[in-house]
Amino acid sequence: MIQQPQPEITEPESWQLQLKYILFVMEEAITQFNGDRSDAASRISSENTAVPDGGRGHAAWKNGQCVLAVSTSSTLYPSFDLSLCRTLLEKEDFQIPVEDFETPIGIALDPPSVRRYLFFNSSLFHFILAPVLYVVLWCATYSSLHRYLAVGTMDFWALCLCVSLVSIVITTAIILILHYNNKEINVNTDVRLVQVNERLARHRLLLGVADWVQQCSGKMQLFCVFWDLSPCLQALTETLEEHGFVRDEIENKLKKRMSHLLVVSDVTTSEEADDGLLAEEPDEERPLLVEARERSTSMRQREEAKLTKKYSLIPDCTLSYQAIAYQLLLTYSAVYVRLLVSERLPASSHRPLGTDRNHCTTASLCLCQYVQHKVLH
Repeated sequence: MIQQPQPEITEPESWQLQLKYILFVMEEAITQFNGDRSDAASRISSENTAVPDGGRGHAAWKNGQCVLAVSTSSTLYPSFDLSLCRTLLEKEDFQIPVEDFETPIGIALDPPSVRRYLFFNSSLFHFILAPVLYVVLWCATYSSLHRYLAVGTMDFWALCLCVSLVSIVITTAIILILHYNNKEINVNTDVRLVQVNERLARHRLLLGVADWVQQCSGKMQLFCVFWDLSPCLQALTETLEEHGFVRDEIENKLKKRMSHLLVVSDVTTSEEADDGLLAEEPDEERPLLVEARERSTSMRQREEAKLTKKYSLIPDCTLSYQAIAYQLLLTYSAVYVRLLVSERLPASSHRPLGTDRNHCTTASLCLCQYVQHKVLH
């Protein structure tokens, strides 16, 4: 049997087969790696796309949008349910601790004197005050003129008409003055909320109290508005830096526009040593009952001896422009929120020159523009 010779594989052909095998293995590995990488990339992209509700909610908020509005539980004695407010904010994914929300708001708005002021300064009280003031003025004017004027029957109606016109004019003037004053910053309410907004600004929130008359009933509410202070702080800082060469002029404007913003607080006098009050008499000759009575009297007098100290809200012009801008924004934050939600901000025609940037699309003026309009304009 003749054996067929087997074809011998030469060395170059063997090397080519090995190279093809290696290339085939590498191609399979690359294909598998690309598939794994595409799966991982799709998984990562899906994870990045799946933003939590709170994150998507925060990204959706814009400056000036109202996050929360809570009405008072009583019109005659205004008070707000702060625990309910914080619960509603948590539903909007604003996690605010108690020391940044309930505690400072309670200190600012819970004192009885502040609650009484909120009622007497409310739009409902002004609505009730107008007819009462008209009747009082009419009776006072008529009684004063009728006493000194002897008028007949025909002149009586002319006198009543004149008295009515005078009473209407005076009442309208007083109500317009009160309405105008409500557009300005209020030391008893807005300034007390400066410390609150300083804490809430870290959570991109600003707070204010606004009220109006709707269907012959008062409506007072606590508003929380979303606001990112970063663009306003940068814009106001740049504006102050542009006027930096006239720093004295800025200081004069601040003193002129903010001189009436004073916070008055009670300060107790320094305590004196009790031993120095009756040190002239020996201990053996000092009656115990008289000594105790005198001690209690002196302590009571020191407790009652309190001084009032005034603190000005004018920023220190020796600070940096950014610090001055930050203090101005916080000072006018509460009154801005009050005017924003009640739609009583100045018109866009009153926008200061050179302030084309508006960081709030829901209002005519941004917070930094409002500060420039009230202080630097």
